[in-house]
Amino acid sequence: VLPKCCLNCRCIMCACSACQFECYPESLPFVLDVHTEAVQAALAKHKERKMAVPMPSKRRSLVVQTSMDAYTPPDTSSGSEDEGSVQGDSQGTPTSSQGSINMEHWISQAIHGSTTSTTSSSSTQSGGSGAAHRLADVMQSTDISIDPYSAGVPVSSRVSAKIQQLVNTLKRPKRPPLREFFVDDFEELLEVQQPDPNQPKPEGAPMLAMRGEQLGVVTNWPPSLEAALQRWGTISPKAPCLTTMDTNGKPLYILTYGKLWTRSMKVAYNILHKLGTKQEPMVRPGDRVALVFPNNDPAAFMVAFYGCLLAEVVPVPIEVPLTRKDAGSQQIGFLLGSCGVTVALTSDACHKGLPKSPTGEIPQFKGWPKLLWFVTESKHLSKPPRDWFPHIKDANNDTAYIEYKTCKDGSVLGVTVTRIAQLTHCQALTQACGYTEAETIVNVLDFKKDVGLWHGILTSVMNMMHVISIPYSLMKVNPLSWIQKVCQYKGSISSCDAFLNVFQSKGLRQEVICPCASSPEALTVAIRRMEGIPDGNQPPGRGVLSMHGLTYGVIRVDSEEKLSVLTVQDVGLVMPGAIMCAVKPDGIPQLCRTDEIGELCVCAIATGTSYYGLSGMTKNTFEVFPMTSSGAPISEYPFIRTGLLGFIGPGGLVFVVGKMDGLMVVSGRRHNADDIVATALAVEPMKFVYRGRIAVFSVSVLHDERIVIVAEQRPDSTEEDSFQWMSRVLQAIDSIHQVGVYCLALVPANTLPKTPLGGIHLSETKQLFLEGSLHPCNVLMCPHTCVTNLPKPRQKQPEIGPASVMVGNLVSGKRIAQASGRDLGQIEDNDQARKFLFLSEVLQWRAQTTPDHVLYTLLNCRGTIANSLTCAQLHKRAEKIAVMLMERGHLQDGDHVALVYPPGIDLIAAFYGCLYAGCVPITVRPPHPQNIATTLPTVKMIVEVSRSACLMTTQLICKLLRSREAAAAVDVRTWPPVLDTDDLPKKRPAQIYKPSNPDTLAYLDFSVSTTGMLAGVKMSHAATSAFCRSIKLQCELYPSREVAICLDPYCGLGFVLWCLCSVYSGHQSILIPPSELETNPALWLLAVSQYKVRDTFCSYSVMELCTKGLGSQTESLKGRGLDLSRVRTCVVVAEERPRIALTQSFSKLFKDLGLHPRAVSTSFGCRVNLAICLQGTSGPDPTTVFVDMRILPGVRIIIANPETKGPLGDSHLGEIWVHSAHNASGYFTIYGDESLQSDHFNSRLSFGDTQTIWARTGYLGFLRRTELTDANGERHDALYVVGALDEAMELRGMRYHPIDIETSVIRAHKSITECAVFTWTNLLVVVVELDGSEQEALDLVPLVTNVVLEEHYLIVGVVVVVDIGVIPINSRGEKQRMHLRDGFLADQLDPIYVAYNM
Repeated sequence: VLPKCCLNCRCIMCACSACQFECYPESLPFVLDVHTEAVQAALAKHKERKMAVPMPSKRRSLVVQTSMDAYTPPDTSSGSEDEGSVQGDSQGTPTSSQGSINMEHWISQAIHGSTTSTTSSSSTQSGGSGAAHRLADVMQSTDISIDPYSAGVPVSSRVSAKIQQLVNTLKRPKRPPLREFFVDDFEELLEVQQPDPNQPKPEGAPMLAMRGEQLGVVTNWPPSLEAALQRWGTISPKAPCLTTMDTNGKPLYILTYGKLWTRSMKVAYNILHKLGTKQEPMVRPGDRVALVFPNNDPAAFMVAFYGCLLAEVVPVPIEVPLTRKDAGSQQIGFLLGSCGVTVALTSDACHKGLPKSPTGEIPQFKGWPKLLWFVTESKHLSKPPRDWFPHIKDANNDTAYIEYKTCKDGSVLGVTVTRIAQLTHCQALTQACGYTEAETIVNVLDFKKDVGLWHGILTSVMNMMHVISIPYSLMKVNPLSWIQKVCQYKGSISSCDAFLNVFQSKGLRQEVICPCASSPEALTVAIRRMEGIPDGNQPPGRGVLSMHGLTYGVIRVDSEEKLSVLTVQDVGLVMPGAIMCAVKPDGIPQLCRTDEIGELCVCAIATGTSYYGLSGMTKNTFEVFPMTSSGAPISEYPFIRTGLLGFIGPGGLVFVVGKMDGLMVVSGRRHNADDIVATALAVEPMKFVYRGRIAVFSVSVLHDERIVIVAEQRPDSTEEDSFQWMSRVLQAIDSIHQVGVYCLALVPANTLPKTPLGGIHLSETKQLFLEGSLHPCNVLMCPHTCVTNLPKPRQKQPEIGPASVMVGNLVSGKRIAQASGRDLGQIEDNDQARKFLFLSEVLQWRAQTTPDHVLYTLLNCRGTIANSLTCAQLHKRAEKIAVMLMERGHLQDGDHVALVYPPGIDLIAAFYGCLYAGCVPITVRPPHPQNIATTLPTVKMIVEVSRSACLMTTQLICKLLRSREAAAAVDVRTWPPVLDTDDLPKKRPAQIYKPSNPDTLAYLDFSVSTTGMLAGVKMSHAATSAFCRSIKLQCELYPSREVAICLDPYCGLGFVLWCLCSVYSGHQSILIPPSELETNPALWLLAVSQYKVRDTFCSYSVMELCTKGLGSQTESLKGRGLDLSRVRTCVVVAEERPRIALTQSFSKLFKDLGLHPRAVSTSFGCRVNLAICLQGTSGPDPTTVFVDMRILPGVRIIIANPETKGPLGDSHLGEIWVHSAHNASGYFTIYGDESLQSDHFNSRLSFGDTQTIWARTGYLGFLRRTELTDANGERHDALYVVGALDEAMELRGMRYHPIDIETSVIRAHKSITECAVFTWTNLLVVVVELDGSEQEALDLVPLVTNVVLEEHYLIVGVVVVVDIGVIPINSRGEKQRMHLRDGFLADQLDPIYVAYNM
């Protein structure tokens, strides 16, 4: 059904994406596709070096889930109201069984090594599909070998084998060798990229500015567009102006010039006179109004646009705001706000489609100003009075309209175009395109902006042309629709070679393809002349340029046979009436040489004049004065930067090679995002990327740009396809562009944020990537190839040896790093307990002198007293237990007894019962009833290793040890005799055992260290008493005091505080089992407040529970009367570096409840000395580096070199050595490994004070003398603990502590709750626990890699994402990194995702 307007349609406006719709929407129309042949050849080259690349491992649920992601059929929506809406239910979703069958089939195929290869067919076609076939053939024979066990499904997949593969891959270094080491403490600078001496440099003569032809003044050209409209509307009212198509491609509506004129007048009248009141009109001439029209209604838009011109108000055309998927809407709102827009013109249909509130009002969109929505349909408008006419002037310098432009960072600017520029631009286009009256144009472009607006709305009216507008939604359904219209209306077309190849057989001639270049700021920059115009019949200019040269901004002509070349066509000549030149892209606008790529700049009337309201940015873009090399400006008139990169070739032809926005500068070389997109899209399988939706951008990591590629994968692609395709893309880009890709991510189809016309919203995608909310289904990171600016590996520093000058206490001019607590001998105090050598004697003495004094109070989870013990009760209970041990257990003095009790009073009584019987107690954490399989073997191991002759426990645990679950976990027949202390004998022992010598063994302290080693240390009676005395003096403990303890009582300082200190010092201990806090997190703090406690001790896990569990409840706790103002010391008990972030957030959180910031501190102990430092009462403020800790009385510390054993100077990092009366006397080992023991407990310095015997803590730290003074007036020596020597990782010649890297990683994303790192074969492995859906797992890989690079200059080798609770933690809340490593290598972690960074 053809409309009557079948005149000779001569011109069609379309974008490149129209012609190759499945390709990349909105790509550059003037860059030819990078040869698919080049990509094939590049990949074929890689075939020789067959490389095994470890595939990431995925949990099965993740594999199945991503391949199932709902497949969205092509969008058949009409216009932009439903643009981007997801249609219908998911179709074509394979069932999960199918998904796994493919996987299994692939595995079997891979294991049996069957690879299908075919010979490449000889295709003679010059491009088009032939190229695709050839690439397919080459790729089929290019097998990237993949580890057959790595599909992420077989459980047998050995992680260690994959890591070996990764190491082998990384052994082929691409990086230039590093230069010499450097021996400097401070110059730890990043490698600065030295310019390549062989890089191409421009050699041509300085270019000359290029003038376009004269803009001919045609006599009948109207003086303004409104005048043109008036002329055609009155003399040819029946002439068709615009035909709109429906989605079936049928003409829907024809707008004539007469209707356009009368309706525009009506809109103009109503805008000026019907909004607001007569006295206070809402819109005055010169004000800005928004035009909000859908893409399928050009007629309504055109009427509103000309209505604004006639009313002399400034239209700001924008997209219809959608609530969903509309990435840039907020930024557009900011533009409207800055333009002072208060009125939005829209069509009836669009107004109905906008989201409404329940009251029927249109809500204010996020970031938008408050708007009055005004519908422009004629039926809603008042007729203007007969005597009213719009004021039609000649074109002047007033603003005609504002076109929005989205920048690289996603911000939206408004480019103002004056009336004279608008008119001149129409004239220049008319002259360049040879438009004449009553011709037909087919417009496939967005008519609201850019080329679509300039030709289809403005120039057409100036020349009374007829526009046929094809909506974008029709294009999506039927990409050929516009070509069919061209044939019906006998019109003409635009795009490039590939398009020509397809349609040449249908009679398309090469000379009718007329590419043009444009930018929002400079409007049309250049256009190829059509037939029948002077210069219109020249063959197109072609250039084959070296890609390598282009990265240095230099034009080097190359041959088409080469792989890395870019073939470009010209975009025609400079516009009539314009002058063009190219300037260097950065720095001052200096003219380029003839063989140099620069930013094209234009000087003409027909351009934008400013960014609305932004004078600074306007100056940089619209007021540029290009200079010659001598610094002289080439013109007195300003030029405008077009944002296009290119050069002016022979014959004045303009060539564009990219956009400034798509420029990525990597290691000093420039790469264009569009070129990289083209290369990726040419990789087989060509249709792998869903609808060609691919985004390329750069992110800044470690002081350089890194390239990131994000693509939507087809819904039916398997894990295999994805990984194969990704590997090929990396190789192709590496070969053709000689640049490494930092990260390649694949997301499910239809999930990337869209622009209004369905393209990819780049800045939003980049934002999602950086925030970790992109949710990719596949990720491949290649930091090893890309990051070449790491600092050089370090050389070992020359250490201070015996040859250094030692003068007094100086080493090489520095004070020796030694410090000590107060001297025990000189402290005068009325300590009654001192006269006893043994704790058992102290207890007997207290039971006689103060029998009713309460020593222990145990609280339950409700905070009420569950149990308490006076001195006499404890003594009597201990006597009964001693009888039981001797009579029922038949134990001799010196036998070892394992005490398996929950935290409480039974444990304390059992301990003293052992001392009364002369036995050696070992406290053991009981097995967890819900987790017997993993906790019982540890109990069994400690019982065996400690050679316990008997095991004491409660009735409940007795049953547990003999249960069926226990039998499944361990061999229950090999337990030593088990005694149940709930059933005690009634009699007293004949006598209480008294040790013969204070140096005999009092108890054994067993603990799992952070490195996963189970170590028991021997504590003598003398050391135990000295320990208690030291704590009593440091914390000023007396019988009248109360201390709250929320710790596990099984080892270290926790055990000593729970069981021993109260008996020695006589104070009351309020015992709070940490497990009770899981049901009531406020229990500990409420108890501290209720009992008005001054001193309290807790562990990091308790502090963490309070910080996380009570964070939002401080107000309600205040209401319950919680008051922490009496707390003087709150000490965290740990055997690790202080966790500053946690203690600080705890202090900050409870400051409002009266907690003094100086109260919170950290103790430090280790295996050789269970407490070296403890915050006392008489100390200066804690300092903040790692935490300065008070050294206990009677303790001496020195810092020694762990290798040479020489003393180190102040502030030097070394091993902390300790000498004190309460040092443990050695490791308790079965096989008597004496070498280990003597070294750790009896070390001497290699020079200096060689007499003192020290114990080596195994921790690195340093001492620093501070400006503060101690209680005795001396300057205070602060000890800083850095980390365990066993855990320190040697990487790149430097020592790293896991905690530092872990702290950085935990900050990288809100879903990372815990992290642990370790090394394996020199690769750094990072394990993170994910608190969130499994879909977030892959988001973490780039973020973890980035943060470790940025903050530690290290490349992560493997990223492992696991569930919460997988990282093993010991009773003190310390991570067991070595257990984790063993579990990982033995494939026991069940990770959600394992990424191997290339």
